Amino acid sequence: MVTTGQLSPAIRTDLLTFGYDTDDIVTGALGDLAPEPGWPRPILLDAELLILVTGGHGSAELDFRALPCRPGTLLRARAGQVLRCLGPRFDATVVRWGTGTLSGLDVDPNAVPAHRQLAGEDEDAVISEVTQLAVDADRHAGMPAAAALLRHQLAVLLLRLTLLPGAPPWTPRPETATFQRLCREVERDYQHTRRVEDYAVRLDCSVRTLTRACLAVTGRSGKQVIDDRVALQACRLLAATDEPIAWIGRLLGFPEPTNFGRFFTREVGVSPGAFRAARERPLPVRVVRPARPDTGAPLLTEDAVTGS
Repeated sequence: MVTTGQLSPAIRTDLLTFGYDTDDIVTGALGDLAPEPGWPRPILLDAELLILVTGGHGSAELDFRALPCRPGTLLRARAGQVLRCLGPRFDATVVRWGTGTLSGLDVDPNAVPAHRQLAGEDEDAVISEVTQLAVDADRHAGMPAAAALLRHQLAVLLLRLTLLPGAPPWTPRPETATFQRLCREVERDYQHTRRVEDYAVRLDCSVRTLTRACLAVTGRSGKQVIDDRVALQACRLLAATDEPIAWIGRLLGFPEPTNFGRFFTREVGVSPGAFRAARERPLPVRVVRPARPDTGAPLLTEDAVTGS
């Protein structure tokens, strides 16, 4: 379910799988995710996850944001993010699926907030649906009809979570569509180019249009949005793998280690080596404002960098 430890220099830039069909829907315990007891460092996820906390108290560090967890906490993690869960007797039920599992169904898994504390009837309904999904996944394993059943059960669960009351208000801006198109292009090619001009050509619009869209949605320029994505990936790989820093730099488009070091230090505030050295230090839990649905991958916070 995860990618940890050593990665070969010949690794694909997408993530590893471990002998299962990546479109399967699988349920399990939180401990199945951890490569070793205590979660000494984050893990790099290769699948989409829902995590429902069933016991204990602690925190979950999702892409370097520390989120408080107790029974009834629901986490939504995406493939490619890094995750670490900390706390005594901290346990949860995990639902895992592939990025293409829900293709053709009218549901957007990314509309589910990354962190939610359930209570009352909402918590009861979600627990019931997660429990039934887990029972059916185990009972009907290998049966041809089971895949369709589980897909629709998961879609219903995600739709329920999307419709829960209490989500922060959000009004789409006219520039949102342009921003989302840019994010999709950046996701495809951030390893090869960080030039706003290149993305403007691909999207058949001007640099000014992209800059205006980015400023309207995030308050940051187009160049900053692209660099944020590269810096986030660098942090993920530094924290969750043992790959050489120079190799990570080359993977992200920096042939010279010194250039990668300068870029990383400018964007994150510490050197790549210092960031990696601090990866085993837990982050402080702070109240985190949920990201708007249109902003894509979360930006790093100062706490994530300094651990303060």
